[in-house]
Amino acid sequence: MNYYAHPLCRLITEISRLPGIGEKTAARIAFHILSCSKEQVLDLAQAIARVKEEITLCTSCFTFTDDDPCRICRDLSRSSEVICVVETPGDLIALERSGVFKGKYHVLHGVLSPLSGIGPENLRIKELIARVEKGGVREIILATNPTVEGGTTALYLSKLLKPFSIRVTRIAQGVPMGGDIEYLDEVTLGKAIEGRTEI
Repeated sequence: MNYYAHPLCRLITEISRLPGIGEKTAARIAFHILSCSKEQVLDLAQAIARVKEEITLCTSCFTFTDDDPCRICRDLSRSSEVICVVETPGDLIALERSGVFKGKYHVLHGVLSPLSGIGPENLRIKELIARVEKGGVREIILATNPTVEGGTTALYLSKLLKPFSIRVTRIAQGVPMGGDIEYLDEVTLGKAIEGRTEI
């Protein structure tokens, strides 16, 4: 990147560290920032700084929040008897957008991945167990992603939760709405057959 001025090169390098952004996209973003007014750039810089200063983890469900506990945990219209366990705050937002789930959440902040050095102590698993131990929970929905690590994490959690005599379920996996069976992989089709329900 010798052809860029040093400050621009540094900006491109920093932007390209963001997930899913390569050097070309980072350069486009950097050139866009250069074309913005000084006020717009300062607003962006302040928004980035403020998010690091003002966002914390909810002490109940461990999603990102600027008010503890978060608005979902404070919502008395939501059931505290059902907890949906997700990998990331992004997964929580995706479920909220569906408008279907009306219980509470628990964010693990990752999945078990021994190859990456991520064990149970690196996730919010002991906090989940503490929530169940307090009582009042009748179902845990394991909504980890349909990956090897997500499946392993769900299996691990189901074994940990078994002694509590509560219902432990896993979100359904299989054929997506609008999907063509002809083009689906064997694993997805297998999960769809295994997870079939009576109509």
